[in-house]
Amino acid sequence: MGLSSVLKSLLIFLRICGICAEFVTGYCTNFELKFGRVFSVPGDTAMLNSTLVSPEVLNFKTVPYNITWYQNVSGKNQQMRNQSGRILILGETLWFLNVTLDDKGDYVTILRTPYHCYRQVTTLVVNVTSQCGRPIKSNQSLTSGVNDRLGCPLNDIIKKLNSYNVTTSLTWYKGCDPIKDGQAKKYFYIATTLLQINRVSVSEDKATFTCTLKFNLSGITGSMSETIDALVNEDYRAPPQMHEPGNEVIKAQLGSSFSKRCLVFVPGSEDVSIAWSDGNKLILNTEPSERIHISETSKRNHDVPKKGVWLEQLLVFSEVTEKDFYINFTCKAPSAYGPLEGYFTLLPADPNIIIPIGSVLGGAMVLFVISIIVYYIFKIEIVLWLRKVFPVLYTNKDLDGRLYDAYVAYPQPGEVGFSKEMETFAHHTLPQVLEHACGYKLFIASRDGPPGQAIIDSVEETIQTSCCLLLLYTASTFTSNQHMSSTGSNNNNFTKSGNTSDNGGRKTNDNDSCTSFNCNEVYPDTRQQLECVVGMHRTLLEGSLKVILVEMEQISPAQLALFPESVRHLRKKQGAVCWWKNTKKQQRWRTCSKSREDEDKCGQDTQWSPSTSPSSRFWKEMRYHMPVRGKREMYPQKAALLNV
Repeated sequence: MGLSSVLKSLLIFLRICGICAEFVTGYCTNFELKFGRVFSVPGDTAMLNSTLVSPEVLNFKTVPYNITWYQNVSGKNQQMRNQSGRILILGETLWFLNVTLDDKGDYVTILRTPYHCYRQVTTLVVNVTSQCGRPIKSNQSLTSGVNDRLGCPLNDIIKKLNSYNVTTSLTWYKGCDPIKDGQAKKYFYIATTLLQINRVSVSEDKATFTCTLKFNLSGITGSMSETIDALVNEDYRAPPQMHEPGNEVIKAQLGSSFSKRCLVFVPGSEDVSIAWSDGNKLILNTEPSERIHISETSKRNHDVPKKGVWLEQLLVFSEVTEKDFYINFTCKAPSAYGPLEGYFTLLPADPNIIIPIGSVLGGAMVLFVISIIVYYIFKIEIVLWLRKVFPVLYTNKDLDGRLYDAYVAYPQPGEVGFSKEMETFAHHTLPQVLEHACGYKLFIASRDGPPGQAIIDSVEETIQTSCCLLLLYTASTFTSNQHMSSTGSNNNNFTKSGNTSDNGGRKTNDNDSCTSFNCNEVYPDTRQQLECVVGMHRTLLEGSLKVILVEMEQISPAQLALFPESVRHLRKKQGAVCWWKNTKKQQRWRTCSKSREDEDKCGQDTQWSPSTSPSSRFWKEMRYHMPVRGKREMYPQKAALLNV
């Protein structure tokens, strides 16, 4: 076979393939004419992009396909091929690098797969213009008096060129004049496709702006332009404001319900919608039965201080689960000013420590109250136990110069208020318990006083060497003396003259009688009155002596009113140890109350009990009020000197 025969066979085969191609295109799925037309001018570059390569048409990531471009001329499709410096086919994109008037028309895209084919038509419109800019313009609005922006419509072209790793540059024009970046501190190039205009004004910025894109594709320098007719709105419009959420972290309890609102303020009357997303997809569910759903968007008009609309939409969790944590839930409010977003992130709540802390504090408070109550009821027992177990906590009194722990004062024979029972108690009961059983050292005048010594000297010196004064009294001890003194009786050697003489012949002065704290009148008539005066003086004025009131029988309020003021004051201040209560069986012992109501509650039994058990309530109270000696140390020489 010769060369001519081979060439003839090849031409026949190519003709048959062309016929088959036309036959196949007639049976492709027809997506008809593409909605968007492409406008260009002679000398510019035009790009026709097929939208068949999309998930809505086929799974182009897994299904193999090829694309062929055709030009529809007089109803016939002529296949397009690359032409150096003129036409470039890059997959689904057909580039006219130097547009001419002959290039206008319809162009068909055929996409074939092993099993199917698809068809789409794109129209290229070529217009001639003698003015700056393009004859086909798009409109964009600017707001007067504020900083605003224009966006170049060539953004899709720039993205496509960037996918080819082609370097691009963009230049803006106002009318026919190019705009430099930062020109007059009014025009600034922002990002890739934005022109910011500061302090927009009607006189300057109501004009046409053109953005021109330049690039080098396959060795050919091309350019594309779009013109914008800028309209200046004199009504002030500000961008929407996101108030909630504020890019915050919120802690939520696992299993609890939770809701968060998206709150946006839209100045003016711009139409803005809001939506929630979980980072991957929009949350569109409005059914309250679902675990996560959104509420209907509420709108509230607002006129003061700024006119606008408040938009609010809730994101509701009926139950928070672990998969909700560490996710940015974002509220989006897109507008002409660009995307507006705010998000919040859910984190697990810290362990609830309020209940444990409350329990601990409540338990501590209850324990404190119980401790106070227990101490109030068992105060005497607790103090006595502490003295016994921890004597080192108390100061040692052995070396303070005091010979006696207590000075016992009671009516002497022949004095008003004296009774045999009182004398028995002072001479036998007190020493039997306090001295023999408890180890205290008492001074009893009729027992320990030196014979022949002056009464005043004896009382003064002995009280001075005693740690406290035990004042034993009955209702008649003070009331009877008060009555007798008022009638002018005087049964002792003391007189009310300017100078008095005691039993030892010593002269005393009026000022020695401590008239401010007399137990009877201005001058004492009996030994017990003298003891009372000295004791009250040291207690109330000097603070050097402790007086323990021992009430031998119940005192009525009428009898108490006749007591000397100093005794009533001391009894009200510290109470008295009531011996007459010792006969009350199964009764809680306590220091006599300081009020009249509690005085009425004192026992009615006036029989003096012979009980001498140190564990009885009365003797515990006595030991409680007696001075504390602390831990004793042996000093034989000092002890011998004190006993001389």
